[in-house]
Amino acid sequence: MASTPPDKDNPQAEMGFISHLIELRDRLLRSVIAVAIAFALMFPFANDIYTFLAEPLMKHLPEGSSMIAIDVASPFLTPFKLVLMLSVVLTIPYLLHQLWSFIAPGLYQHEKRLALPLLASSVVLFYVGMAFAYFVVFPLVFGFFTSVTPEGVTVMTDINRYLDFVLMMFLAFGIAFEVPVATVLVVSVGITTPEKLARMRPYIIVGAFVIGMLLTPPDVVSQVLLAIPMWILFEAGLWATRYIRANKPDTDAEASEPQSTSTAAATTAAGAAAATTMSSTEQAIADALIDEEPRWKPMTDEEMEDELDAIGEWEDEDEEDDSDGDDDGNEDDGDTDTGSSNGADDAPRDDDKPDGKSD
Repeated sequence: MASTPPDKDNPQAEMGFISHLIELRDRLLRSVIAVAIAFALMFPFANDIYTFLAEPLMKHLPEGSSMIAIDVASPFLTPFKLVLMLSVVLTIPYLLHQLWSFIAPGLYQHEKRLALPLLASSVVLFYVGMAFAYFVVFPLVFGFFTSVTPEGVTVMTDINRYLDFVLMMFLAFGIAFEVPVATVLVVSVGITTPEKLARMRPYIIVGAFVIGMLLTPPDVVSQVLLAIPMWILFEAGLWATRYIRANKPDTDAEASEPQSTSTAAATTAAGAAAATTMSSTEQAIADALIDEEPRWKPMTDEEMEDELDAIGEWEDEDEEDDSDGDDDGNEDDGDTDTGSSNGADDAPRDDDKPDGKSD
């Protein structure tokens, strides 16, 4: 991966790191080009796109009122910002494809099988959340706001503030609709289990209303319209985790059965090959290990006699070696004694000297 620091002593590792940086640069450049192309295609229709976005509010405005532009550059910058954000949103599938192409070579096969459906479902759910906000939430929220307007107050919303409001709502509902993906992810990683999530249902419902209060404007309508879908999506994610978990053991058993069979065959073959060079005692121990029996096994009488005979032979050989060494030492000592006795015999004695002579 590109996050691995290069090894200065290894040129190949440094080249690999540079190649990852070049690939990352290419992926980012392609993403920027895709966003620029989408922006160039939609910018001529920027005013029409903003009119379509403001339609839920325009339907509920009183007669004679309209939207206004407070800032001098708002008539140009607001549609520009809208088209730029829309270009990024519409190119999310391509952007995620570039991200996936960069990180996929560093993932395991089971991680790829899990990550690809999660990415695809997250994009779809994000679009569904935005559509739900536009077609369901906006008419109800704007109708509620305009209906509670005090007398003598004319509703005339600034176009820039309206854009900020709807972008915040789009982002809030798009993220909130990712609840099933988050539920499947935390269960797949092993952080929790479906049973624990089911027992935490009351707390999750309360948390959904709290999130709805924080992400939506300070009104009950938008809060409820965000909290209830989050709860329903949590139940959908919980059902999906149970379904995936119910089908997972069969897949794991099929994947592990060939591996266990091949492992047992390899162990048996290794034991058979080693048995040709083993003694009877070692063969018995090896068979016990292969059959997963207790490692220690008492010796039979014949095996005990063989071991005792072998030990006796080793002791006889040691005694013979010691006796050979002693014989050689005695022979050397005999030669020395003989020489010394011969020398003593050769020396003249007083008895052998002629009479009358003395030393």
